[in-house]
Amino acid sequence: MNGMLRVPRSRGAVSGVALILLGLWGALIPFVGPYFHYAYTPDTGWTYTTGRFWLEILPGAGTLVGGLIVLISSYRPVALLGAWLAAFSGAWFAVGSLLGPTWTRMGMTTGQPVGGTVLRAAEQLGFFTGLGIAIVFFATLTLGRLSVVSIRDTELAAHAKTTRAEPAEEKPADAKVARTGTRFPGLRQGRPAAETGKPADAKPARTGMRFPGLRQGKPATETEQTASERVSSAAR
Repeated sequence: MNGMLRVPRSRGAVSGVALILLGLWGALIPFVGPYFHYAYTPDTGWTYTTGRFWLEILPGAGTLVGGLIVLISSYRPVALLGAWLAAFSGAWFAVGSLLGPTWTRMGMTTGQPVGGTVLRAAEQLGFFTGLGIAIVFFATLTLGRLSVVSIRDTELAAHAKTTRAEPAEEKPADAKVARTGTRFPGLRQGRPAAETGKPADAKPARTGMRFPGLRQGKPATETEQTASERVSSAAR
């Protein structure tokens, strides 16, 4: 299961780079646009306002952070979190310019676009609506790719699991038998007791040594006959 949560970093490389660039554009264009007569009022460079913070700097930073997470993360849930962050930031770019002015106490005012009709339309698209749609597109593309477990992900997870299991197979299968043969001399190298070189009649031989009447396993009747012959010879 842990292997399924891993994704190659290349999975979100293109979308991550695109989100980073779009986030930088959205956060910096209100400050550098006035130099090219592409701006909202106040049309002076590097001028900070509350409206620019809420409507451009904050969602631009959210898109930038989300793109970085998508680009560098190899853990699926974390990469999905970055993609969602970028998607919400892009949505705020698209609708914030419409909802912000209604919250008068927050000071979310965009100002007035500078230029003629065509330039004003380009400014609306480049600062808010079009920029937000582009960010949402790349974020949802990343979400779609990360939400599906591909065949390649399954193969990589199986390979990683096999690699972790290989070191456990280095222990020889007959290690236990070898240790047993060392502890018990009668079972050297796993051989049964019958192959250790001991004769099968060792115990009867020791019994014959204890009882003289049964030397070398002779029957008792032969020993009695020998004794009677000795008595007869003595009587003669």
